[in-house]
Amino acid sequence: MTRFTSALPFWLSLVCLPASLFAVAKGGIWVLLVPAVTWWLFAIIDAVVGLNTANEDPSTPDAHLFWYRAITLAWFPLQFLWTFGLIWYVPRADYGFWETVGIFFGVGVLTGTIGINYSHELMHQRNRVERWLGDLLLAMVLYSHFRSEHLLVHHRHVGTPLDPVTARYNEGFHRFYPRVLGQSLTSSFKAEAAMLARRGRPWWDRGNPFWRYWGLQSGFLLLALLLGGWEGVALLVFQAGVAIWQLELVNYVEHYGLTRKHLGEGRYERVRPRHSWNANQKASNWLLINLQRHSDHHSRPDRRFPLLQTHAEDAAPQLPAGYPVMTVAAMIPPLWKRIMNPRVKAWRRQFYSEIEDWHPYDKGLNPGPR
Repeated sequence: MTRFTSALPFWLSLVCLPASLFAVAKGGIWVLLVPAVTWWLFAIIDAVVGLNTANEDPSTPDAHLFWYRAITLAWFPLQFLWTFGLIWYVPRADYGFWETVGIFFGVGVLTGTIGINYSHELMHQRNRVERWLGDLLLAMVLYSHFRSEHLLVHHRHVGTPLDPVTARYNEGFHRFYPRVLGQSLTSSFKAEAAMLARRGRPWWDRGNPFWRYWGLQSGFLLLALLLGGWEGVALLVFQAGVAIWQLELVNYVEHYGLTRKHLGEGRYERVRPRHSWNANQKASNWLLINLQRHSDHHSRPDRRFPLLQTHAEDAAPQLPAGYPVMTVAAMIPPLWKRIMNPRVKAWRRQFYSEIEDWHPYDKGLNPGPR
């Protein structure tokens, strides 16, 4: 794994940048090239190259992973230059309204599909530089609290009523999305405030990372204002909205209908690979740096992406396709439920045949974890 050629497939995500450059240069219908590449091209490649069920040695040291880590370290400066370069350039260029919308829709697809995904990898590491880069990537899409929500709420309470991100059975994405936006913000703030309270400090203590979140986001908004005026601010906010939508689509897919067994009195079984959907599609895992091996990520959150393990059907439920296909299906609730509801029911029969009444799980009525 020390050779660049071993990591090269994961560098394919960088193809999206020249695709975006070409789209900006050509204008017109070409502004839709970036969504076409990330959503459809990688789905087509998935269909051609198939699955990857091989696992790397999870004990491989970081020193052997330089070329894998390099891609996540290099992305922030590239995204920063591209995003703010366009915020400066587009208002001064001769683009129509819909061309401008298309260009920054593509920027949001990049900052959501790649940028937030890389920030997710970086926030789980102990290295301070990596964690700061993760914060900067999240601030650029005005969603900094995702770090606190993900680390302190989602990983701790996944599959329980206290996790906003676990989509409930039969809950369509268009109901899930507004719910998760509000609940994630409040739950992340309460989690940080609770940590400070345990140390005898108030929520407004300077140790609250929300001060850093607000400062970084304000800095990026100010930079957009200086480079592109109020139009620049609007473009930054628009691409952030697209990126957040992309993130929450993935969150919806990752845990739909999967719940941890309530053992009574607010106690839940431990998190296992069965509580996340797994996908082995090769090309979309290249694009998403193995995010689709989500079952293993919840077992070992600090495990770096090239070492994430895949799990067989007897240990983890399998998606019928990769995220590019499944997120499009999630936008069409009747189609999504037709595909996924039978799989959730099969999962229940496989792992929890002893549970007869699923109503409290479906409606989030079980007590929260202690």
